Amino acid sequence: MVYATILAGGIGARFWPFSTPQKPKQLISLFDSRSMIELTVDRIQPLIDILFQKIVTIPEQASLIASQIKSFAQSNFIIEPFPKNTAPCIGLAAVHLLKEDHDPIMVVLPADHLIHDEEGFRHCLNIGIEFVQETDGIVTVGIEPSRPETGYGYIQYERDEVRKNLHRVRTFAEKPNLETAKRFIETREFLWNSGVFIWSARRILSEIEEFLPKMYMALREIQDALGSADEEDRVRRAYQSIKPISIDYGVMEQSRHVYVVKGAFDWSDVGSWEEVYRLTAKNGENNSIRGPIVVHGTRNSYLHSDGQKPIAVVGLENVIVVSTENGILICDRHHVQDVRLAAEQVFKLNG
Repeated sequence: MVYATILAGGIGARFWPFSTPQKPKQLISLFDSRSMIELTVDRIQPLIDILFQKIVTIPEQASLIASQIKSFAQSNFIIEPFPKNTAPCIGLAAVHLLKEDHDPIMVVLPADHLIHDEEGFRHCLNIGIEFVQETDGIVTVGIEPSRPETGYGYIQYERDEVRKNLHRVRTFAEKPNLETAKRFIETREFLWNSGVFIWSARRILSEIEEFLPKMYMALREIQDALGSADEEDRVRRAYQSIKPISIDYGVMEQSRHVYVVKGAFDWSDVGSWEEVYRLTAKNGENNSIRGPIVVHGTRNSYLHSDGQKPIAVVGLENVIVVSTENGILICDRHHVQDVRLAAEQVFKLNG
């Protein structure tokens, strides 16, 4: 059976003050009346029924997600005792699925991406699912780049097709500087790394065993603990011993069996306020304005207020201004990656 495994454990620091640890990015509505996680669930449902969708999240967020997605039952959740990055939570999901199914296939999806061409997205997933079912390979989805983007990782692929729109991966590249990103685009051999993966649960555990053996041993302890009388305590102790690491660093960059499906659909990981600004409509001064905002001599800015009192922004360019009941952010657009650092200090002040 094919299962959607939706990763939803982030704290949303990059989107403070709109998001907080109590209501992180995946639970907020940035572009639609629906939250990001609702969009993700709705997007995948025509391909994978909600009965076979699993949300991997931390205890503090499970009830919040359930309050938004009313059709989810307790069986839809896989609880991560605490955040440990993507490799551990994917391994945790794999051992849980193997308790339910002899040979589950996992479609791993971030909970907070934006995709407009949903049919094109599902078509790419189908290509990957069929390939995994036939070959037990490891598949990721890459996006054909539309610009030299420094905020995304890249995938270099071999030009010859294994089958239509599917290629063998040569290398993974970290987020580049602008000049390197331009060279990537010029070669026509690189795709944006979407963070979407398809594999069998058995295969990804085998890869974790090869490249992350200590993590694999802890996951085996968790697998043995599932269903036992002291499951919660045993799972917590084993999971606590795991060192956080991303699936990209831990497995994908080392594996020799990775393939990529080329996606031509519009995609964004919505990784910063700058990306929200890029994706929203602008007025004649190139401002994106939401809420009671008064502007004078202000250009090229994202201005957002959830409050009742108007905010006046005068004589500024290239700024992000966001006001909510949680606080006020005023940020140069060139420094949006530092919002996370400021948010973490705010979270500490708030206890």
